[in-house]
Amino acid sequence: MDKLFFIQLGMGTDLHGQNITKASVRAVQNAIHTNSMPGLRSVLPGGSLQEMKVNVKLAVPCDQDKLDVEKVKAVLPYGQVTVEITDGGMLTTSGVVLPDKDDVNDLIYVVIASVEVGL
Repeated sequence: MDKLFFIQLGMGTDLHGQNITKASVRAVQNAIHTNSMPGLRSVLPGGSLQEMKVNVKLAVPCDQDKLDVEKVKAVLPYGQVTVEITDGGMLTTSGVVLPDKDDVNDLIYVVIASVEVGL
């Protein structure tokens, strides 16, 4: 990315089910759902949102091999999206195992996302 315009931060969790993709999707949604960038088109080549570059950084606590990157990318409606995964986030207890919620243990998965937008 040559020019960085915005960095948006978010946090997402999966309270039950230990699904790292679900927590990651929620983190990206949290980062982007309170932002509007109305002037962005004026600096993009041809005014096209598809020319925008979007880099997602995810700090995940575990199960990196189970993370469905394509589902994370699908949250972002425009641009050329890349995803970087790093160690981070948090595991904490929910205090209960709920088999009907697909729990295999009592862990809550917490993921932190940074969404960078630019050219």
